[in-house]
Amino acid sequence: MKKLTVILFVCLMTACSSVPMIDSPSTNEDSRIQLLILHFTSEDFAESMRLLATPVRFRVSVHYVVPEPGDDTYPRDKLVVHRLVDESRRARHAGISYWAGRQNLNDASIGIEIVNRSACVSSNPDAEEPAPEDQDCTFLDYPEEQLQLVIDLCKDILARNPEIDPVDVISHGDIASNRRVDPGPQFPWKRLYENGIGAWYDDETVEGYRLALAKNPRDIDFLQRAINLYGYDLDISGENDLRSRFAVRAFQIHFRPEKYDGIFDRETAAILLALLEKYRPNRLEALLQETTG
Repeated sequence: MKKLTVILFVCLMTACSSVPMIDSPSTNEDSRIQLLILHFTSEDFAESMRLLATPVRFRVSVHYVVPEPGDDTYPRDKLVVHRLVDESRRARHAGISYWAGRQNLNDASIGIEIVNRSACVSSNPDAEEPAPEDQDCTFLDYPEEQLQLVIDLCKDILARNPEIDPVDVISHGDIASNRRVDPGPQFPWKRLYENGIGAWYDDETVEGYRLALAKNPRDIDFLQRAINLYGYDLDISGENDLRSRFAVRAFQIHFRPEKYDGIFDRETAAILLALLEKYRPNRLEALLQETTG
């Protein structure tokens, strides 16, 4: 009986495969999870759950939903995180997406949807190729109780997934800048950074680059290369074209939310270079050598 118990225990632990094998772990592997992507739902809780957790035409999902206080459709007295998809499985939240050379980011990410009814509508439906300025957006604040829950959830995810670098805690707008703006300019990325979540720049470094750029301005080609090296998807065209304006707007919404017009002004350029120096110094060094030598 004791021998049978041991055999049953071993079978439970190993799934009792009929194929003879031993574990010979390789060092050439990494975690599936490389990014943490934050969204807003543009819907109340009930509609968000219907779209993300039930059979609908567009099969979208996400790993976590964070409800909003004061939402009449939320059935609980206390806010709790709702897990829709286990982190070991792929959720369909990113869509067509790109970040720092990666595409199809559903395969490598955890997604968090924050219930927030911010939204954008087109102000020029006849435009063949809508531009950032063709959108009218309403952005709503994030209540304190909800933000604290988001921060706690992000810290928990990062503690379990240390492979996620600060620069890879990003927004839906960052990875799909021509389609999305969420979680929008009201989302406090700096506060998340102060809680050990994501990337942010150092003010002194930004000031140094601001002074340097005043003396030695950089052309649009250089700045497009720089923002692409940080992670954003655009063409290196040397022109302030549509893809460039979308990417710059997404960067500004994340790191300079006071003004997000999609134009590479001096402050935007200084923040970008400060972030590259802090988080991607080898890429910045290579870019500087390439463009000055």
